[in-house]
Amino acid sequence: MPETTRGLEAALAEASSPSWTQRACAGHDLAPFADVPEAAEALLELLLDVEDTAVTRQTAEALARVGTVAAVRLIALAVAEADDNQADWLRTGVHDALVGPDGVPDMAAACEKLARDQEEAVRRGAAEISVWTDGAGC
Repeated sequence: MPETTRGLEAALAEASSPSWTQRACAGHDLAPFADVPEAAEALLELLLDVEDTAVTRQTAEALARVGTVAAVRLIALAVAEADDNQADWLRTGVHDALVGPDGVPDMAAACEKLARDQEEAVRRGAAEISVWTDGAGC
């Protein structure tokens, strides 16, 4: 089995761990696989983690750092479904990525594509992310 597949499978297993730290690690480890359906499903659940906001924040930050259309799309979907508390932590995670020492890939192109997404929830979430970033990426 290729190393990448093993890493993906291990991170998928961690995503359902009772430990918030393992779930947060899973969000970080799964972020580069945002375009893989199984990973995307797990990442969306981590973004909307009902047990610990640290999981939400760290997963959002990891996805924002990846910055691909698939990664930002997951954040947008989560934003559309989030309650006010979750939305605050999603916003904090995106902000953490934008102001971090390494910076993030330019999210503007991803947001532009998501503004034309077929799903209304994605368009709505991407618009909210644009407000958060206020020109700093979306």
